[in-house]
Amino acid sequence: MRLTKISIHALSILLAITLLTACGGSSSNSGSGTGVNSSGAAPSPKTGFAADLEYVKKGQYTYVWVFARKDGKVIDKTDAAYLRTNAPQVVDWVTTEEGKKVIAGTNFDLAQGNLELLKKRFVVEDYSGR
Repeated sequence: MRLTKISIHALSILLAITLLTACGGSSSNSGSGTGVNSSGAAPSPKTGFAADLEYVKKGQYTYVWVFARKDGKVIDKTDAAYLRTNAPQVVDWVTTEEGKKVIAGTNFDLAQGNLELLKKRFVVEDYSGR
């Protein structure tokens, strides 16, 4: 059997269609479970407080606390020294919110230590388990 140029071309097209179909050449993602949101855009990366909180949580600490001055001002060197002195069990300290908050990561329950003393000077939020 002799193949002509037309039959070779037709055979090539048929082979290409078969390969595309077999390899999932369809562009439909509906129900595929690919994790892409419905708008097709990737979620925006976390920034600021959310990113810093995620960083501390990735340390897999049992307790995560957030401290801020009651007057809302930037945490200064005196404040930082006070925190470190009265919560020596904290492993990670991350300053965030342009210096107005500090995120603490620890495996020690500060409620069993000086948490009440710290609450007298700072606004304290417990992010453990959140």
